[in-house]
Amino acid sequence: MEPIISNFLTRFEKGSLGRRDLVRGLAMLAASGTAAPAQENIDFKGANIDHVSIHVADLQRSVDFYQKMFGFSLVSQEQPREIIRLGNTKTLVSLNRGSPAGIVDHFAIEIPRFSRESAVRYLTQRGATPLEGDYAGLHVKDPDGINVQISSQS
Repeated sequence: MEPIISNFLTRFEKGSLGRRDLVRGLAMLAASGTAAPAQENIDFKGANIDHVSIHVADLQRSVDFYQKMFGFSLVSQEQPREIIRLGNTKTLVSLNRGSPAGIVDHFAIEIPRFSRESAVRYLTQRGATPLEGDYAGLHVKDPDGINVQISSQS
């Protein structure tokens, strides 16, 4: 918890954080009580890209392309939602029938020692608004509106 308080004070002293925001942040930190140590264990520095999800017009055509070009195998699929996951040992590309085709629906970052509560607190303290995803997991929008899924390492 000490690094968080130190960060608040440094930002306040540099003028990038107002007095009200300092007090509000410290109050929220104090109100979090025993949950704060769990937040400190989350490790975004050890993050990896888990997968990229792409909207496609024709699932089979896209599956054929990724298998032929990159040697990917079927990792999993969800037929009701028309999602096929391809990769070598884990998912690298997630293909979903979607419109408009040819766009990145989202990409996922896997975090060591992930817990939803810790990740929500971490993101909120840094000014982001955590969102529930269409399919699964915790999401946040980057400054340009790209959907970033935050998940646990498998």
